Amino acid sequence: MFIQIEPTSEIPIYTQLVNQLMELIATGTMKPSDSLPSVRSLASDLGVNMHTVNKAYHELERKNIIQIIPKSGAVVNIIPSTGPNELQIEYIKQMVKPLIAESIVYGMDKDQISSIVNSIITEISEG
Repeated sequence: MFIQIEPTSEIPIYTQLVNQLMELIATGTMKPSDSLPSVRSLASDLGVNMHTVNKAYHELERKNIIQIIPKSGAVVNIIPSTGPNELQIEYIKQMVKPLIAESIVYGMDKDQISSIVNSIITEISEG
């Protein structure tokens, strides 16, 4: 598992960790039921505070992407084959909307935005 943290980034470290773990799951590098490294181990490997890793794990659990099992660790959840529920779809819309608005402010048109989204989907799906 390869995770790279950029300490000087404007993106908080725990958010970088959440995003990279989600990408590892989306690409299939991490599969349902796979165990995540312990908080202590990952914090040590990345050179970050344990509380940062713990916060990232709890954020992933809140999103129902992982399950934290007390005294056992964290595992990747099995995603139901029925797809996302309405709340998950609405959450994604809320998260994407400001990025699309920002893209339009920068002068991008619908085709450019769609092209970027499609290239990201291709990048992730080809892992």
